[in-house]
Amino acid sequence: MTIRDVTAYLEKLAPLSYQESYDNAGLLVGNPNEIITGILVSLDSTEDVVEEAIQKGCNLIVAHHPIVFKGLKKITGKNYVERTIIKAIKNDIAIYATHTNLDNVVNGVSFKIAQLLGLQQVRILTPKSDLLMKLVVFVPVEHTGQLLDALYAAGAGEIGNYSQCSFRVEGKGTFKPNAQANPTIGQSGGAMEEVEENRIEVIFPAYLKNPILAAMRQGHVYEEVAHYLTLLDNENQEVGSGAVGILPQEMTETEFLAHLKQKMQVSVIRHTSLLNKPIRKVAVCGGAGSFLSGDAIRAGADIFVTADYKYHEFFDAENRIIIADIGHYESEQFTKELLKDYICKKFTNFAVHLSETPTNPVKYYY
Repeated sequence: MTIRDVTAYLEKLAPLSYQESYDNAGLLVGNPNEIITGILVSLDSTEDVVEEAIQKGCNLIVAHHPIVFKGLKKITGKNYVERTIIKAIKNDIAIYATHTNLDNVVNGVSFKIAQLLGLQQVRILTPKSDLLMKLVVFVPVEHTGQLLDALYAAGAGEIGNYSQCSFRVEGKGTFKPNAQANPTIGQSGGAMEEVEENRIEVIFPAYLKNPILAAMRQGHVYEEVAHYLTLLDNENQEVGSGAVGILPQEMTETEFLAHLKQKMQVSVIRHTSLLNKPIRKVAVCGGAGSFLSGDAIRAGADIFVTADYKYHEFFDAENRIIIADIGHYESEQFTKELLKDYICKKFTNFAVHLSETPTNPVKYYY
């Protein structure tokens, strides 16, 4: 297996196009064609993590946080970012990051938190729009199945828990080939043709546009394929920020805070005033999630578990929800297990290690 094999698999789970505009997910250091000797999975990439990879014989680090966020004009070792990159390059270790793209997918970072807390009926808290496209294409009735199979194989027609979704309606198509045409039906320079055709409609993720169009042309029998594309404003329920779910049984506020502390292995929770109401619906977001306060309230959540709230942002609760800030590292620490599980399900011919290097820069004094 090469590094490219692993990164391509991870990008099917969390496409790079789903990362936020400020992010820098993807292969940051290394040659994608290198054969993998082992993988070290970590929340962060640091010099110590690179050293751990060296000691464990791993030549690929899969991290959640990108070591490089901004462009580097010089690499002289003046800070931990540059030193980490230098050390990785010197030792032929690749670094790959799957960050906000992994945050933004079903069964990503927030869904891992929901799993740990035992939430049920979990869904994306804030779905994103403008990520879906619709293809309309016209094909002779007898070739409809052939074309649909090609489109499905390229990723079209998947909606939530359903696959091979399409719509079709039958009608008549007309065309008149000129002398330069090479028509499937009729003669070059011949008369106008009238053909029984299906109008096919399928929906697909916008990032698959080029593969879908290539599959359409390859699977179609016509020389010129009549089709059109539409970018949809629909929310993609499979992509977005945060997650929300239901506890199997309601808890008191103090019971849930104790449950949260134990399941997420945190030593302290910063929270807003308790409201003396039972906790049943829980919203979560790995990392900095204060931008989702309003969405958590609108979803009817009793409590919102996330990190990195600033002082004034706690006022946004306005006694309509409890905000529970458990810390950035603490909210994402189990992302390592999530990534390892994904990789191990697909690849079995090299070792995958969870990093044992502590990378949380925040310490607590008791």
